[in-house]
Amino acid sequence: MLTGQLGDVMKESARAALTYARANAGRYGIDARKAWGSELHIHVPAGAIPKDGPSAGVAMTTALVSALSDTPVRSDVAMTGEVTLTGRVLPIGGVKEKLLGAHRAGIRTIILPKDNEGDLEDLPAEVLAALDVHPVESIDQALSVALRGASMSEGKLRFPELPLPLTTGGGRGHEGAVRMHGSR
Repeated sequence: MLTGQLGDVMKESARAALTYARANAGRYGIDARKAWGSELHIHVPAGAIPKDGPSAGVAMTTALVSALSDTPVRSDVAMTGEVTLTGRVLPIGGVKEKLLGAHRAGIRTIILPKDNEGDLEDLPAEVLAALDVHPVESIDQALSVALRGASMSEGKLRFPELPLPLTTGGGRGHEGAVRMHGSR
């Protein structure tokens, strides 16, 4: 379900993000019943400026993978970029304004489409020096930065294994183990 101040392009981005998250559920350790059986609600609050444009795909895909995988998103990261149905991150416009806004808000870690690296030249040197910019070509690369505990290893996205809850027998799961997504 999509509600709020979304233009047609943002609605398309949200639908693509959901399609991508569901289609890749197995790669991300998401139960297919949860991915396809959950009713998800994306709400973009009304603000002074209606939102439309192909810049929110990375953020929407990250939010959906986070919600479906129960892996929290880091609160200190800003991200922009559009995502294709194959997971490629596409360039966007307005990089200077977006990064200046993140900097003003105190956010230092930025996920940016790799094809927008040239736009970094437009930033004041002191702002660029204060930012930790992660240029990405794929949504997996973006998720490895944005999701708490995730990382890329051997070209695959990895999440830390969450400790299993206590069982009736008093045993615990494999704490600290790493589960790798994309392999069986």
